[in-house]
Amino acid sequence: MSPSPPFSDPASPEVVEIERALTRITYLSTRARAHERLMALAGVPLDRAAVALLRQIADSEPLRPGELANRLGVEASHVTRQVQQLQKSGYVTRVPDPDDRRAQRIELTPVGQQAIDRIRESGVRGMQMALADWEPEELRQLAGLFHRMVDDFLAHANDYLDQEPEASAPAG
Repeated sequence: MSPSPPFSDPASPEVVEIERALTRITYLSTRARAHERLMALAGVPLDRAAVALLRQIADSEPLRPGELANRLGVEASHVTRQVQQLQKSGYVTRVPDPDDRRAQRIELTPVGQQAIDRIRESGVRGMQMALADWEPEELRQLAGLFHRMVDDFLAHANDYLDQEPEASAPAG
């Protein structure tokens, strides 16, 4: 008996369009050239993975490395390597976990906070130009929906990853 497919119902046209739009946004925002331009404008020499980690720490610091990995949807070893590099560069530091003195949490240093502030300022300037014709209420709605979508993605990420791929039919 083969396992049932993870999704037996076809996706709605709305979900298909959302996926298409997100693919376009992801492509535009993750191009190496766009990242290099943003880092040049901000005056910060960091790769994309380091920036993602710094952003997460800035939004919710201080956290244990394992929690950072969960929030970013990456392996803990990836976060450990990034934290080591960022610590050597002076962007983050390790502090004792107040709930468990054996554990450590990661927080931004003043240099790290300045870097993330410059990155965000540069990114917001470009976004402000692109969205200049949008009404404030439209922007509030979009921001709220994006945050809700990301929270739902994170809440369901493990469920989706745990689904077994469809078994291919035997040839014959």
